[in-house]
Amino acid sequence: KQRKMIPKIFLTLFMVMMIVFVLPENTGANQEAAELQKMIEERSKRIEELNQEIKQYQELTDKTSQEAKTLQARIKQLESNAKSIDLEIRRIRERVEVANLDIKKLGFNINESEEKVEQMRKVLADSIRSIHQMDSTNIILTILNNKNFSSTLEELNAQISYTNSLKQYVDLTKKHRTELQTVKSSQETRKLELEKLQVELAGKKEAVVQTKSEQDNILKVTKNQEQEYQKLLKEKQAAKTAFEKDLFEYESKLKYTLNPGSLPKSGGDNFVWPLENIHITQQFGRTVAAQRLYVSGSHNGTDFRAPIGTKVMSIGSGTVMGTGDTDLECRGVSWGRWVLIRHNNGLSSMYAHLSSIGVQQGQTVSAGDTIGLSGNTGYSTGPHLHLTVYAADAVKVERRPSISCRGRVFLMPIAPIQAYLDPLLYLPKR
Repeated sequence: KQRKMIPKIFLTLFMVMMIVFVLPENTGANQEAAELQKMIEERSKRIEELNQEIKQYQELTDKTSQEAKTLQARIKQLESNAKSIDLEIRRIRERVEVANLDIKKLGFNINESEEKVEQMRKVLADSIRSIHQMDSTNIILTILNNKNFSSTLEELNAQISYTNSLKQYVDLTKKHRTELQTVKSSQETRKLELEKLQVELAGKKEAVVQTKSEQDNILKVTKNQEQEYQKLLKEKQAAKTAFEKDLFEYESKLKYTLNPGSLPKSGGDNFVWPLENIHITQQFGRTVAAQRLYVSGSHNGTDFRAPIGTKVMSIGSGTVMGTGDTDLECRGVSWGRWVLIRHNNGLSSMYAHLSSIGVQQGQTVSAGDTIGLSGNTGYSTGPHLHLTVYAADAVKVERRPSISCRGRVFLMPIAPIQAYLDPLLYLPKR
């Protein structure tokens, strides 16, 4: 009985392995997966073409992002911004489609792998039952009952060979299960990327609407006349100066002693850059430009070139302490749309002049997470990102009555002047 069972077991194992590994796979599914891959490659090519076109418009935007001293220059700047954002919206939509196709393709891989693992599970179940039957006969009894010693060795070698084959099969099953989990993990990652793209797309749409609205508003207020535009600029500058003077006087009176021991050591391992492409347009502190542009004579942050709609990232892990939009109370005199984040290292960071905000108060963020899109809100002579870093224990979100716009109350970060720190001390070296 034992001799008959062993060849039968090998035959069964061989047959099932042939079914799993040798017979043709699902050709229909493979063909559809190949078609999906072709579509992914075509859309990836479109994305690359859009990248080149966007680069051209961003270069044009950079040229017009200097202070718009004339109405014509300002309108040209806004038109260039709007066109660039429109192209970026098209690019994001293509990336969304690529992500959807990739998720669908991964779904085919998952289904195929699950079927294969299930087939292998059945093989293992049959094999375990066979081993149980073989083990029910004691090996010593087999030897004693078998008069032919050569036949006994043959049977024992067959059992050993079968066990080794089964072990290899178990290892192969484990490998396929691991591969299946990897594919599932890739699919989940792509789904998360898709969600982020959808949020970014919504922000881009908001940015282009805001840009076109600003253009319409300027033309309406100035009636397309240069004289009226120059008058508007003077009024904006006067309101901004009044706001800065009031804020500087208030923050100068706040009592605070900076404790250097509560701050991290300076160096590039504290934070990451807030933008993918770094071009600093104004440094922190008493620069020549700061003495010309600010009442205090000092710039309380670092400015970065950033066309409207550029992705802005948190420089470190932490909690969103507040968000706001000072333009809702008094347009063009303060930070515009801003986000304040308290980090886990004794520092806080504030991002200003945003076109859209992608986080909420109380939300936890990680270094490199997108928190909004750059813009030209508040008092800004051109699209850029303003980054301020504070000693975390000193900055608070407060409501302050406006001097420049009487009857209005601003919601924004407030800190003693001693709590403002140079962001470049904690950002990576360039």
